[in-house]
Amino acid sequence: MPRGGIVQCRGKCCTRRILYGFCGVSFQLHHFRVPGSSCVCTKRGDFSLTCLNRNKPWQSLRRYLLRYAISPTQVLPIWISMEEAAIKSNREEQTTRDVSPQQLRNFCIIAHIDHGKSTLADRLLQLTNTVSNRDMKEQFLDTMDLERERGITIKLQTARMTYKASDGKEYILNLIDTPGHVDFSYEVSRSLVACEGAILVVDASQGVEAQTLANVYLASESGLEIIPVLNKVDLPSAEPFRVRQEIEQMIGLDTSNCLEISAKTGKNVEKVLEYIVKYIPPPKDRTNAPLRALIFDSYYDSYRGVIVYFRIFDGVLETGRKIRFMNSQKDFEIVEVGVLAPHQVPVARLIAGEVGYLVAGIKTVQDARVGDTITLANQPAHSPLAGYKEAKPMVFCGLFPADADQFEDLREALEKLKLNDSALSYEPESSSAMGFGFRCGFLGLLHMEIVCERLSREYGLDLVTTSPSVGYYVHLENNSPILIQNPCELPEPHLVDHIEEPYVRLEVITPSEYVGSLMELTQSRRGIFQDMKYITATRTSLVYELPLAELVTNFFDLVKSRSRGYASMEYQWSGYRVGDLVKLEVAVNGEKVDALCSIVHRDKAYSIARALTERLKELIPRQQFRIPVQGMIGNRVIASEHIPALRKDVLAKCYGGDISRKKKLLKKQAEGKKRMKAIGKVDVPQEAFRAMLSLKQPDD
Repeated sequence: MPRGGIVQCRGKCCTRRILYGFCGVSFQLHHFRVPGSSCVCTKRGDFSLTCLNRNKPWQSLRRYLLRYAISPTQVLPIWISMEEAAIKSNREEQTTRDVSPQQLRNFCIIAHIDHGKSTLADRLLQLTNTVSNRDMKEQFLDTMDLERERGITIKLQTARMTYKASDGKEYILNLIDTPGHVDFSYEVSRSLVACEGAILVVDASQGVEAQTLANVYLASESGLEIIPVLNKVDLPSAEPFRVRQEIEQMIGLDTSNCLEISAKTGKNVEKVLEYIVKYIPPPKDRTNAPLRALIFDSYYDSYRGVIVYFRIFDGVLETGRKIRFMNSQKDFEIVEVGVLAPHQVPVARLIAGEVGYLVAGIKTVQDARVGDTITLANQPAHSPLAGYKEAKPMVFCGLFPADADQFEDLREALEKLKLNDSALSYEPESSSAMGFGFRCGFLGLLHMEIVCERLSREYGLDLVTTSPSVGYYVHLENNSPILIQNPCELPEPHLVDHIEEPYVRLEVITPSEYVGSLMELTQSRRGIFQDMKYITATRTSLVYELPLAELVTNFFDLVKSRSRGYASMEYQWSGYRVGDLVKLEVAVNGEKVDALCSIVHRDKAYSIARALTERLKELIPRQQFRIPVQGMIGNRVIASEHIPALRKDVLAKCYGGDISRKKKLLKKQAEGKKRMKAIGKVDVPQEAFRAMLSLKQPDD
C-alpha cells in the first residue's frame, strides 16, 4: 500500500466495507469502518491523504465522506493491526447475520445499588468477546461521566453478545443493564418489558436489601424468569448460606441450584451464561405477523436526529421500509437499522424477538416517545402494544436560568432530556424573584440532582434551583379539589376547606440493633406504624406509612447515619391523606421570596421557620444596611433573624473637635442607610434555596 493513499483492502474484511490507509507522517495503519456506503470501495488515487491534517487525518476524511451523506458518527477511527481487523470482521459477521428466535435470549440484570451488577455485566462482555481486552474498562456500559463519578447506573444500556454454549450451538444474548437506585425504578420497569428473564444479583455479604425486593416484584409482575445469583463470595465477610435462606424466606425463590460467583475475579461467571441459555425462554416466533415493535429508549443525535431503541415483538423490520408510530401517527422511512454490540452495528433487517436501534431522520422529539409502537405504514398492525404506565412525579422544584436569555435554551434542553429520561416532567412557570422558568417533576431527590447536573454539563446551562416540594390536593369550599405543585399557588386559608398530602409506603431493612433508633426517627417524621417482620435472627423489616414531604428532606441521610450505613430503604406510592398543613413563607428585607415558600405541618411550622431563618442568616451575604429575615404564616411572623449591616467607621477622620461634628456624621450615615434599605435589593444565593434539605429538626 503506497504512502499517502487509500486503497481497497483485498482481504476478507472488504465484504464488511472496511477502509484502510496510511498516515503520511507516522506511517501507522488507520482503520475506518464506514457501514452501508459504496464510496468506501475507492481505487488508488481517488482520495489522497497528503491534503489531510497532519495531526488528525480522519477529520478531513470525515468531511470528504459527508459528501456522500455519511454521518461522522459512522466513521470510527481506530488504531488497529491487520490481525485485529480480521478478528473484528469475523465478530461483526456473527453479529449481523440472521438468527432464529430459538437462538435469542433477552435478559436484564437487577440488583440493589452497589451489589456488583455493572461488574457482572463487564465480565459477561469479556467472556463473550463482545469487547476486546484492550478496549475494556470498568463499568463499560456506564457511558456518562456522571455515572462513573458517583459509581451508580443512571441509564439503562443494551449490549448484544454471541455465546457458544456447551451444547455446541451459538446463541444471541441481548443484555439490558438497569439502574439499582429507587429513584430510577422507572428505567428498570422499561427494561423488564423488553426481556423474558432477569438475573437477580444479591451481595453475599449484605444479603437481601429493600431495592432487591422492589425489583423482584417488578420482574414477577412482568412474568419474567428470575435466576438468583450470589455475588462477592470471595469476600471474607460473605455468608452464602444465610443469604440463601433470606432469598427463600423473603422472595420465595428456590436456591438449591443458586450460583455463587465473584464478578470481580471472574469465578463461576461463565456458568451464568449457561444458566441464561438453559433457563430463560426464547421469544415467541411471530415473524409472519404484522410488525409491532416497542420503543423502550431513545436519544437525540445532532447529526442523525432521534435514535430509537426498540424490541420487536411481531414481524420483521428492514432498512428502507416506511414505518409509522401508532401513537403520534407519523410516518418515516428507515435510513439505518442495526444492533448494539455494544456499539451501533448496522444490519439489513431484524426479526421478532430482537433488540436494536433505527435511524429515520426524525427531527422532532415529540414524534418518537418511549412506549410508542412501531409498525409498517403500508401494513399496519390492528392494535398497539401495551406500552408503559405513566411515571408519577413525587418531587417538584423550579428550574430557572441564571441568565434570562437562556430560557429558550433551557426549553430545548428539557425537550431533548425528556426523550432520554421519560420520567421527567415539566411545565412553564414564572416567578417574581426568578423570572421565567419551568416547574419540573422528578421521582426523587437523586433523580432531581442528576437531571440538574446533566443540564449543566451536557447543555452548558447555569441554573437556579428552588427548594424541592411535593404535590397537594387542596379542597376549596363548594368546589372540586385542585392539585397544587407550587406552594406559592396555595389559596388563602379562609378559602381552603382541607388539604390532602401524599403518603408513601416505606420499608426499611436494618440490622436488629438499630430498630429502636430508626423507629424513633420515623415516628418523629409523622410516620404511621404498619408492620415489623423478623427476616432472620439479625435482620428486621420495618413498614411505615410516611408523608412524602417528610421523606424528601434529609430523611435518607438520617437513616444511613443512625444505622451506620447498614440499613436500606424503599418506598412506593400509597395515596393521599388529610393533614393540618399551612403555607410557610420567608420574607427577606420585607419582600417575600416565593422560591423559599413551602407547605409544612402546623405542629412543625415554628421549628422549621426558626431553623430556616437561622440558616439563611448564615448564607445571605451582609449588606450596607440591616436585613431582617422573617418566617411567616399569612401575615403573622413566627420566627425572625437579622443580618447586621457592614458598618463603615465614619468617625475615623474625626481625631478632635466638638462632639456635635461626630453626631452630624453619624446622623448623615444613618439617613443614607435608611435610604439604601428602602431602594436596595438583596440577592439570595443558590445555597439558600437548598437550605430546606439540610434543616435539622428538634427530633433529628
